[in-house]
Amino acid sequence: MKQRIAIDMDDVIADTNQKFIDIYLNGEAPRFTIEQLKEKSFHELLDEQEFRTLFRNVYEPGFFRDIRIMDGAQEVVNRLMERYEVFIATAAMEFPNSFADKYEWLAEHFPAIHWRNIIFLGDKSVLNTDYLIDDLPRNLHTFSGEGLLFTALHNRHETDYKRVNNWQEVAGLLL
Repeated sequence: MKQRIAIDMDDVIADTNQKFIDIYLNGEAPRFTIEQLKEKSFHELLDEQEFRTLFRNVYEPGFFRDIRIMDGAQEVVNRLMERYEVFIATAAMEFPNSFADKYEWLAEHFPAIHWRNIIFLGDKSVLNTDYLIDDLPRNLHTFSGEGLLFTALHNRHETDYKRVNNWQEVAGLLL
């Protein structure tokens, strides 16, 4: 029996932060440059009102449909599927409009992942897989298998979990 891997979507296989950067830079009078936005998270740079205004975009239909793919994600996930049973486990309960967008995005970019292996959920502690690759430490904290923290600006100071900085490192660790 193959071991199982659950993979988060946003900021792991989908470059959601880049989508926010694009929206921010195309907004009214951005105060920060792309270089600054790639060094610090939006939580660190924006005041609370600015952050809430930017974050509201996730509730809009279509927000999740055209996000760029993380470099190397398709190739490595396809290779992982040869050795592991792979699931996509993505938080969608908070953003009801995201269901169709995320499903269509996955069908387009990861067509080999069967719909039975796509999990829309709110609490990842219910996952029963050997590994979870996620960018949010709170999801790894409640996960009973081995958690791998996928590097993102918002978790760069976290030291409690084994870290993978990109998909090549995931491949080196799991393949």
